[in-house]
Amino acid sequence: MARYIDPVCRLCRREGLKLFLKGGRCYTKKCSFERRPTPPGQHGIRRRKVGDYGLQLREKQKVRRVYGVLEKQFRNYFIEATRHSGVTGEALLRSLELRLDNVAFRLGFAPSRAAARQMVAHGHFAVNGVPTNVPSYRLKVGDRIEVRESHKERTLFKDVKETLRSHQAPEWLSLDAGKLAGSVLALPRRDQMPPEFNEQLVVEYYSR
Repeated sequence: MARYIDPVCRLCRREGLKLFLKGGRCYTKKCSFERRPTPPGQHGIRRRKVGDYGLQLREKQKVRRVYGVLEKQFRNYFIEATRHSGVTGEALLRSLELRLDNVAFRLGFAPSRAAARQMVAHGHFAVNGVPTNVPSYRLKVGDRIEVRESHKERTLFKDVKETLRSHQAPEWLSLDAGKLAGSVLALPRRDQMPPEFNEQLVVEYYSR
């Protein structure tokens, strides 16, 4: 299972904005982007003019990095989105939002998508009662995700129960904090997905 293993704070600096890849740390003074917001590398401090292609590339990289998806898999998501009726960019984001690791993050079971990916890979969750350890597993409307019964008493999830008391899940998900479970109520609409993405630029990038 391929994944990015280099420092993630470099990704925020490269995109020129916080991607919140480290969860709570990104809200503190320890955030590397706060201390050094220039792009990484020897010539990062130089300002360069960005053309249309550069804007499209940066937007594609931003979306890909936020969801923790490598290039080949991201392109496959795009190809699949072009086969759907409706808006391609919206279909692309919807596919990413319905990933198991993202839903676990949205439900508040993990402080970041990277942490959620690790928790899924370690077999902490079950989908419709079946243990599932594939972070990219695509959930459907009506699917139920829950922490496996044999894992609920672990220290990790005792801490999660505390944070879930103040967590607000998106409207397209339902959360049962007491049972450490949640369900997909509906497909997410565009207004229920991250507003900071300009998915049309991603579509333009792959349509060159």
